[in-house]
Amino acid sequence: MIRNAPPLVLLPAMGCDGQLWARQVVDLSDITHPMLGDLTVDDTLEAMATRVLAHAPPRFTVAGVSLGGYVALEIIRQAPDRVQRVALFGTRASMQTRPRTVAEQGLLATAPHADPTLTPIISGPVQAMAERVGAAVFERQQRAMLARPDISSAIAAVRVPTLVAVGEHDRICLPADARELSDHIPGSQFHEIRNCGHLAPLERPGQVTQLLRDWLQG
Repeated sequence: MIRNAPPLVLLPAMGCDGQLWARQVVDLSDITHPMLGDLTVDDTLEAMATRVLAHAPPRFTVAGVSLGGYVALEIIRQAPDRVQRVALFGTRASMQTRPRTVAEQGLLATAPHADPTLTPIISGPVQAMAERVGAAVFERQQRAMLARPDISSAIAAVRVPTLVAVGEHDRICLPADARELSDHIPGSQFHEIRNCGHLAPLERPGQVTQLLRDWLQG
């Protein structure tokens, strides 16, 4: 363990739990203190961010996937001085939405591509997470996403080292969407994860762990 390493708050995607980040929790424990933020109680991004801040250390690093990425940006908007670094996976800069329903969101997150070798089959683990999280939480998270405020002010507040990453075959946040987000954050690092869909920490855990390790130590 690196002495005085900052805690790493990990924020899951919609309908996901800690299994999404399971490999990173284990594989990064030698350089940081991983902890999972709770996005299951509230139905607005603002309230989710407030809850995470209430349970987080005074200073921390944050990484989020999709819903977790938007919450991470809201955390920075609310408390910019508390965040040391931010990593955003499958997160868009634009308010334009693609999937508008829970069914579409889940389908696009787990749908296999024409070439099944491009992405791991993750529908089983994703379904298991969704069942553990439950329908009521999923609906709250969907309401939060559909009613999310304009995030331009949150993006403008980012003044810390930032990693923006996206799966090459993400159909919810296209690589161009993530690139646009990276372009709006001065000095951010952009990385496209090959042969990967929307849930990168689960689909390509080794690549994501290495990305985060390099980012944390950079």
